[in-house]
Amino acid sequence: MARDGARPAYDPAGPDTALRAALQEVRAGRWMSMRALLAETGSWWQWTQRTQVLAAAAAGTDVVRAWLTEEPHSVPAAVMHARVAVERALRAHREQHSRTGELWHEAWRASDAVARVASHDPVPWVCLLALARLDEEQRWPEHRVAPSEPMLPPGPWGLLAEADKRDPYNREAHHRMLQFLYDRSASGRLAEAAGFAHWAADAAPPGSALHLLPLYVRVERYRRGGGRDAALDLHWVAEDASREAVRAFHGWFELTTAAERTPLDLNHLAHALWGALRFPEAARVFDALGPYWTPLPWAYRASVPGDHAQAAEVFRLARARSGAAARRP
Repeated sequence: MARDGARPAYDPAGPDTALRAALQEVRAGRWMSMRALLAETGSWWQWTQRTQVLAAAAAGTDVVRAWLTEEPHSVPAAVMHARVAVERALRAHREQHSRTGELWHEAWRASDAVARVASHDPVPWVCLLALARLDEEQRWPEHRVAPSEPMLPPGPWGLLAEADKRDPYNREAHHRMLQFLYDRSASGRLAEAAGFAHWAADAAPPGSALHLLPLYVRVERYRRGGGRDAALDLHWVAEDASREAVRAFHGWFELTTAAERTPLDLNHLAHALWGALRFPEAARVFDALGPYWTPLPWAYRASVPGDHAQAAEVFRLARARSGAAARRP
């Protein structure tokens, strides 16, 4: 059952101890552990996940530049250079920084270059897909391609197809597409994003993390509605919400191992099952999570937006309630 007393701990590495050790070295300005970690990373799923987390830590440092200077022909170093450039461009965009355009084009050049060098790697295409949301008016032709599914809007479908060709059902690539569609419906009802999430989940094989995409859209809809409202809270127990949560539990959680799950996905699933009052299933997910909570989606349930202490308390109370209900005869 869920470990009700374990203190929530936020760690971008989650239970990946090797990644955690490399992150500590990156933050200290050293790149050798990062190189060693990426050299022993065996699957595209783990490669995508680890490079993303490492880039978030390295974006405020020169550690990747130092690695590339020492090993200018290293393909992993070039991939990380593109990752860091994309992370910096996205941060500048969020902060409305005056250098956003410059950083965007710099990141695009780095990603485009490494896509030619690392021809079998999905990450360069994930990087290009992540940058598509910066083209707010969709001026670039590659960002307004017609989809194969007539109910979906134009978008960077070619970039998603390239990532998918190299790593079918790549988790991050589909989340990047989802973020692109969120931006298209900044003041809308997320119909396009919801349509994409259900389309991708329906097409995904058993065990794919894409089965959780509808849960992310539901959280985004709740956030846009303002949260902390009784009427909004009711939508978590609606029949379609419960169905999405249970489908993700059976179609993903029960078919995967700990090494195949991200803390963010587990937190979204635990949140959805708890909100749908599916406490026995929620308790199992909380147990798999251990202490590794993530601020989202719990922060949207806090009375003060952005208060991580309150968000962690919401997580703790949800875990305790799910565990207690699951133990009840």
